[in-house]
Amino acid sequence: MLRFAAVLLGVCLVDSVQAKPPNVVVIFCDDLGYGDLGCFGHPTIRTPHLDRMAQEGQRWTEFYVAACVCTPSRAALQTGRYPIRNGMCSSRRRVLFPDSKGGLPATEVTIGTMLKAGGYATHAIGKWHLGHLPQFLPTSHGYDTYFGIPYSNDMDAVKNAPRGRARFNEPKIEYFNVPLMRGEEIVERPADQHTITRRFTEEAVKIIQARDENPFFIYLAHNLPHVPLFVSDEFTDVSRRGLYGDVIEEIDLSVGTILNTLRTEGIAEDTLVVFTSDNGPWNSFRQQGGSAGLLRDGKGSTWEGGMREPTLFWQPGKIAPGVVMDMGSTLDLLPTLAALSGSKLPKTTLDGHDLSPVLFEGRPGPRSTLFYYHGAEVYAVRSGMYKAHFKTKTSYVGQKEAEVHDPPLLYHLGHDPSEEYNIAADHPDVIDAIRRLRKEHEASIERVPSQLELR
Repeated sequence: MLRFAAVLLGVCLVDSVQAKPPNVVVIFCDDLGYGDLGCFGHPTIRTPHLDRMAQEGQRWTEFYVAACVCTPSRAALQTGRYPIRNGMCSSRRRVLFPDSKGGLPATEVTIGTMLKAGGYATHAIGKWHLGHLPQFLPTSHGYDTYFGIPYSNDMDAVKNAPRGRARFNEPKIEYFNVPLMRGEEIVERPADQHTITRRFTEEAVKIIQARDENPFFIYLAHNLPHVPLFVSDEFTDVSRRGLYGDVIEEIDLSVGTILNTLRTEGIAEDTLVVFTSDNGPWNSFRQQGGSAGLLRDGKGSTWEGGMREPTLFWQPGKIAPGVVMDMGSTLDLLPTLAALSGSKLPKTTLDGHDLSPVLFEGRPGPRSTLFYYHGAEVYAVRSGMYKAHFKTKTSYVGQKEAEVHDPPLLYHLGHDPSEEYNIAADHPDVIDAIRRLRKEHEASIERVPSQLELR
């Protein structure tokens, strides 16, 4: 009866959403761990604004990115496609660098492109990392405005900076000659990373307050908590978790500021807000990195800790509060926003699903399969509650070669989310079925040159 009532309520809610295209804000962190928020179980990082967002909205416990490092993960979110389809991944050069000549191809349709064609004002703020040359920047991919850094905040290290990890232990702004851009122009170099979270937030607030009658889309991609870690004076030494906790607590305030602005402007019920991250925590940086909680491993790996992210959806009065344990992915954002906005889907192969029936109607999730890419290769496959690892590799810790598993390792993620107990010997039929899924998926891929290897 409760499920039926929720579905009836959801039908009414989704009808009202579709009657008026919602504003959309996607807040995307960098290297945030599954266990780094209070609402996802962290005992010493205070995140009251995100906790309230989780209480008022939906907390998704099985939400994934499509890659375990920055560039391909961001390409997947923007396009709804596995990066192998558009060359935005590589097993040799995992992300784009300041000397890279490639970027997201002009033929790709981003969320910004799609929503702009549907009448939205579109804005990108923060870390882009899909190409720093003019033809690859947000303004060439459907965004009316851009204010942010074009790649990771640890890049462009200057020659006289301390070598190796020493430059991260006590980082200084001048160690990293990262440009801050407005549109296609550099407005500050090096970017003042102590104030960058606050300034990204202020930019989002200004856009919201200056809106016109058209719906808006804001893609706010924080460059933190990726190392080097920087915080403002206000958040220095405030967290029990140390500097990393300071960074997360400042991001939490950023989220709270944006949500409060939507409330004050009277458009909270008209705005869908999504909060997630690009990949798991950078474990090799130890206390400067985050935590995947009960999940195994982190950034750079296809274990759960590398690709399952803490995710929240919020739209008061439209999204019924609750915890969603169905599978979802950043791949699903583009088709979901297409459905909610009435925009036309790109005429290309998409790997995402429309999540709006889950969000607004309480229906079961449409996703049953996920392919875990490490570079340009499928290392693992999830089908239902089962996950098979064909190869495993923990990046950034000196493991040069991937370990091949034949038969593959098999885990039941409902019973064993930490991937501790290999049950392959008990389920050869499951392994055979997952092998077929992998083969079918790989057969659907038309290989294109890697954009990440262009130099």
